[in-house]
Amino acid sequence: MKKSLIALAALGTVASASQAQTSVTLYGLIDAGVTYVNSTSVKVTGGTAGHSLIAQQDGATAGLSGSRWGVRGTEDLGGGLSAIFVLENGFSYNTGALGQGGDFFGRQAFVGLSSTQYGTFTLGRQYDTGVDLIQPIAAYGTWGNLTAHAGDIDNIGNLNRVNNTFKYTSATYSGFKVTGMYSLGGIAGDSSRNGLMSFGAGYSNGPINAAANYLFAKNPNYGFFGMNPNAGTTSAPANNFGSSHLAYSGFSTAGSEQIIDVAGNYAIGPATLGLVYSNIKFFNLGSFTDSANTNKFANGDTATFNDVEANIKYALTPSVLLGFSYNYTKGQSITMLNGTQTGATYNQFNLGVDYLFSKRTDVYLLGIYQHASGIDSTGKQAVASITGETQSTTPNQVAITTGLRVRF
Repeated sequence: MKKSLIALAALGTVASASQAQTSVTLYGLIDAGVTYVNSTSVKVTGGTAGHSLIAQQDGATAGLSGSRWGVRGTEDLGGGLSAIFVLENGFSYNTGALGQGGDFFGRQAFVGLSSTQYGTFTLGRQYDTGVDLIQPIAAYGTWGNLTAHAGDIDNIGNLNRVNNTFKYTSATYSGFKVTGMYSLGGIAGDSSRNGLMSFGAGYSNGPINAAANYLFAKNPNYGFFGMNPNAGTTSAPANNFGSSHLAYSGFSTAGSEQIIDVAGNYAIGPATLGLVYSNIKFFNLGSFTDSANTNKFANGDTATFNDVEANIKYALTPSVLLGFSYNYTKGQSITMLNGTQTGATYNQFNLGVDYLFSKRTDVYLLGIYQHASGIDSTGKQAVASITGETQSTTPNQVAITTGLRVRF
């Protein structure tokens, strides 16, 4: 690792001295914080669950941004065309562990061509188009993982990156752009088996930003949630939904998943008001079962969620940003094989303040409250579970975090 960083630093030095039309940049950030959670389901040895937690946590868990370092490069090929690449590593600052399940360049790894006239085409491990279009409008885009929607059920917080992708993003014309991607499933004899596609459009003009996106994944337990090296495969089964959120972890036998997002915001002086709506469906439950994924629903059932977020940001001064958001996640009722009616609801309130020392360094304070009700996807009474934190033992959970973020 040390040798790799030295080599990359040397490469950046060489690039800066080379011709102006070619550049290689080493970049990154560290987001370090301390978090308090009032109730978790972790059991103390010899004791019971339900205790509070105070811990150092990386920004990927409880801050504004996940810690990372990366290398990006571009070469001018003439006529407005450039060759580009990005290699980006996620890590935990407090342990040094690799993020994204142990992938060395788990955040992003792609190469492509970019044209000022025709847009950008890239290949590799990338964000789905909903992350590009919807995340900047959602609270997550400013305030990070704790504000994600019920275990990041709509992937606006890029819980799942996508491997083996082809992605195209148009140039912007009169404020409009379109983007689309396709991921090959990589299964011999059936290249679409674990395939994924997403596409959408965005508009930005003055105070107005708006976007819409569609995502469809086949066999999502392996084709969407199984994109990290520690994930299970069909030959080594695992419920890859399991570590995400009990709101939907019981739907891992779905044959496909669909996410539709619509979002917009409007700036009024120092304030920006935003709305985000997501509709999530897990189709054809029971399409497959294995030792880790046992179907508890009638074959062919569909689980549906609707999610609404309202958010506001207010620039109190050029150095102080305030934020508030409310999120409502509702799972429609579905009957389990044992007769239990599932359908959980999650209400979450988020408050934040961010103070900028400079363009590179800021400190922040976040407060999150979530209340859960109903029956979750496993057939149990729903408990609060703020994204990134261990679930509570009660319907309510509070998380407070403060941290320092430094970019380089």
